[in-house]
Amino acid sequence: MRTCFVCVSHYTNTKQPETTNRLWRYYYDKLHKTTIGKESRIELHEKLSLTGAEISLNELPAGANVPFVHSHKENEEIYGILSGNGKAIIDGEEISLSTGDWLKSHLLQSVSFASDISGITYICIQVKENSLEHFTAEDAVIG
Repeated sequence: MRTCFVCVSHYTNTKQPETTNRLWRYYYDKLHKTTIGKESRIELHEKLSLTGAEISLNELPAGANVPFVHSHKENEEIYGILSGNGKAIIDGEEISLSTGDWLKSHLLQSVSFASDISGITYICIQVKENSLEHFTAEDAVIG
Protein backbone atom coordinates (compact mmCIF):
# COMPACT_ATOMS: atom_id res chain seq x y z
CA MET A 1 0.00 0.00 0.00
CA ARG A 2 1.30 3.46 -0.92
CA THR A 3 0.20 6.69 0.60
CA CYS A 4 1.24 10.30 0.94
CA PHE A 5 1.08 12.93 3.67
CA VAL A 6 -2.15 14.40 2.27
CA CYS A 7 -3.81 10.97 2.14
CA VAL A 8 -2.83 10.19 5.74
CA SER A 9 -4.13 13.59 6.84
CA HIS A 10 -7.52 13.00 5.17
CA TYR A 11 -7.73 9.46 6.55
CA THR A 12 -6.92 10.50 10.10
CA ASN A 13 -9.56 13.22 10.11
CA THR A 14 -12.23 10.52 9.69
CA LYS A 15 -11.00 7.83 12.16
CA GLN A 16 -10.80 7.37 15.93
CA PRO A 17 -7.78 8.74 17.87
CA GLU A 18 -6.12 5.36 18.58
CA THR A 19 -6.26 4.43 14.88
CA THR A 20 -4.97 7.87 13.98
CA ASN A 21 -1.95 7.55 16.32
CA ARG A 22 -0.98 4.11 15.00
CA LEU A 23 -1.32 5.25 11.38
CA TRP A 24 0.73 8.40 11.95
CA ARG A 25 3.47 6.41 13.75
CA TYR A 26 3.61 3.87 10.90
CA TYR A 27 3.99 6.53 8.19
CA TYR A 28 6.21 8.82 10.26
CA ASP A 29 8.73 5.98 10.54
CA LYS A 30 8.67 5.64 6.73
CA LEU A 31 8.91 9.36 5.87
CA HIS A 32 12.17 10.74 4.55
CA LYS A 33 13.13 14.35 5.06
CA THR A 34 16.22 16.26 4.07
CA THR A 35 17.35 19.83 4.45
CA ILE A 36 18.86 21.55 1.46
CA GLY A 37 21.82 23.88 1.79
CA LYS A 38 23.24 26.37 -0.66
CA GLU A 39 24.92 23.94 -3.07
CA SER A 40 24.63 24.81 -6.76
CA ARG A 41 23.31 21.29 -7.52
CA ILE A 42 21.51 18.93 -5.19
CA GLU A 43 20.33 15.45 -6.20
CA LEU A 44 17.55 14.04 -4.05
CA HIS A 45 17.49 10.41 -5.21
CA GLU A 46 19.64 9.11 -2.35
CA LYS A 47 18.79 11.81 0.19
CA LEU A 48 15.07 10.88 0.07
CA SER A 49 15.42 7.19 -0.91
CA LEU A 50 13.46 7.78 -4.11
CA THR A 51 12.62 4.63 -6.09
CA GLY A 52 10.84 6.01 -9.15
CA ALA A 53 12.45 9.36 -9.92
CA GLU A 54 15.55 11.49 -9.68
CA ILE A 55 14.95 15.09 -8.66
CA SER A 56 17.65 17.72 -8.69
CA LEU A 57 17.70 21.38 -7.74
CA ASN A 58 20.09 23.41 -9.84
CA GLU A 59 21.37 26.97 -9.63
CA LEU A 60 23.41 28.67 -12.31
CA PRO A 61 24.91 32.07 -11.44
CA ALA A 62 24.64 34.98 -13.86
CA GLY A 63 26.26 34.21 -17.21
CA ALA A 64 26.96 30.54 -16.41
CA ASN A 65 25.97 27.44 -18.33
CA VAL A 66 25.85 23.70 -17.76
CA PRO A 67 29.27 22.55 -19.03
CA PHE A 68 27.91 19.59 -21.00
CA VAL A 69 25.09 18.51 -23.32
CA HIS A 70 23.28 15.34 -22.31
CA SER A 71 20.42 13.03 -23.21
CA HIS A 72 18.83 9.93 -21.67
CA LYS A 73 18.14 6.50 -23.14
CA GLU A 74 15.15 5.62 -20.93
CA ASN A 75 14.13 8.72 -18.96
CA GLU A 76 12.24 11.88 -19.77
CA GLU A 77 13.03 15.05 -17.85
CA ILE A 78 10.68 17.77 -16.64
CA TYR A 79 12.21 21.15 -15.82
CA GLY A 80 10.58 23.89 -13.75
CA ILE A 81 12.10 27.37 -13.51
CA LEU A 82 11.93 28.46 -9.85
CA SER A 83 13.61 31.85 -10.26
CA GLY A 84 15.61 33.90 -12.72
CA ASN A 85 15.98 33.78 -16.48
CA GLY A 86 17.99 31.82 -18.99
CA LYS A 87 17.62 29.39 -21.83
CA ALA A 88 17.48 25.71 -22.57
CA ILE A 89 19.11 24.35 -25.67
CA ILE A 90 17.24 21.22 -26.77
CA ASP A 91 18.49 19.51 -29.94
CA GLY A 92 20.14 22.81 -30.92
CA GLU A 93 16.96 24.89 -30.48
CA GLU A 94 17.18 27.74 -27.96
CA ILE A 95 14.15 28.17 -25.70
CA SER A 96 13.92 31.30 -23.51
CA LEU A 97 13.02 30.55 -19.90
CA SER A 98 11.79 32.63 -16.97
CA THR A 99 10.29 32.05 -13.54
CA GLY A 100 7.22 29.82 -13.72
CA ASP A 101 8.08 28.14 -17.05
CA TRP A 102 8.01 24.34 -17.35
CA LEU A 103 9.26 22.14 -20.15
CA LYS A 104 9.82 18.47 -20.89
CA SER A 105 12.57 16.72 -22.84
CA HIS A 106 11.98 13.37 -24.50
CA LEU A 107 14.27 10.37 -24.87
CA LEU A 108 17.55 11.02 -26.66
CA GLN A 109 16.97 14.78 -26.95
CA SER A 110 20.18 16.71 -26.31
CA VAL A 111 19.71 19.19 -23.45
CA SER A 112 21.77 21.98 -21.91
CA PHE A 113 21.03 25.11 -19.85
CA ALA A 114 22.47 28.61 -19.60
CA SER A 115 21.57 31.59 -17.42
CA ASP A 116 21.35 35.23 -18.39
CA ILE A 117 22.57 38.19 -16.35
CA SER A 118 20.22 37.35 -13.46
CA GLY A 119 21.12 33.69 -12.96
CA ILE A 120 18.60 30.85 -12.95
CA THR A 121 17.36 28.27 -10.42
CA TYR A 122 15.46 25.24 -11.68
CA ILE A 123 14.20 21.83 -10.66
CA CYS A 124 14.71 18.76 -12.83
CA ILE A 125 12.48 15.71 -12.39
CA GLN A 126 13.73 12.61 -14.20
CA VAL A 127 11.40 9.62 -14.60
CA LYS A 128 11.22 6.57 -16.83
CA GLU A 129 9.21 7.41 -19.93
CA ASN A 130 5.75 5.77 -20.11
CA SER A 131 6.01 4.41 -16.55
CA LEU A 132 3.12 6.35 -15.00
CA GLU A 133 0.08 4.09 -14.82
CA HIS A 134 -2.04 5.75 -12.12
CA PHE A 135 -1.81 9.16 -10.47
CA THR A 136 -3.57 11.56 -8.08
CA ALA A 137 -7.02 10.22 -7.13
CA GLU A 138 -6.58 7.02 -9.19
CA ASP A 139 -3.60 6.04 -7.02
CA ALA A 140 -4.87 7.33 -3.67
CA VAL A 141 -6.01 5.04 -0.87
CA ILE A 142 -8.67 6.80 1.21
CA GLY A 143 -10.32 5.26 4.29
